Amino acid sequence: MREVAAMAAAQFAVAQAVDVLDAGSLLSAFGALGVAAVLFAETGLLVGFFLPGDSLLFTAGLLCADRAHGSVHLSLPQVLVAAAAGALVGAQTGFWIGRRGGRALLSRSRSRRLHEGAARAEELLGRYGHARAVVLARFVPVVRTVLNPLAGALDVPVRVFTVWQVAGGLLWTVGLVLGGYALGSSAPDVDRYLLPLVALVVCVSLTPLALELRRAQRRRTAEGKAS
Repeated sequence: MREVAAMAAAQFAVAQAVDVLDAGSLLSAFGALGVAAVLFAETGLLVGFFLPGDSLLFTAGLLCADRAHGSVHLSLPQVLVAAAAGALVGAQTGFWIGRRGGRALLSRSRSRRLHEGAARAEELLGRYGHARAVVLARFVPVVRTVLNPLAGALDVPVRVFTVWQVAGGLLWTVGLVLGGYALGSSAPDVDRYLLPLVALVVCVSLTPLALELRRAQRRRTAEGKAS
């Protein structure tokens, strides 16, 4: 009993020490399992919109490379399977939650960022159609969280959503993990520059959202002048 209690206490201490917004901290504590859990929460649960999906995938790929000499080394096959499983199961879960709960789930949230993501997700669905919107949303933070339940609430056909969320999910997860792995394999001691690289990935991932928000602001300004 004492050993069980000690193990539970150690696990609790680790959980307390983990920074859920820091990809390196998550991977150090939970490894590939952490990748699956974070991607499931980010793509399947509205409360996960703040989690670092892009940077987590890229960092996990870096830490799979043989040239990474840090304290954490991950298995590439395990990371790929965990990432795909978390992203695909998460998206499908979010879709079914949306089918059952509808827009009431979003209306209960007071997060401005979440509501902006919902507006962007709905705009994507209207502009690009179901298939392209589901794929594109994977690459836009917050939008990839909100679009799945929103698609369920808007009665997007199950088959259409499933086929394209799988395609987009695999493209997003495998692409970022292999991108990090390729960089880690080609550059010596790349883990020394982990923080700047992660910051760069975050900035790049936020660029589409920033550009779209700027376009939306310009449209509102133009409409205001026209009226």
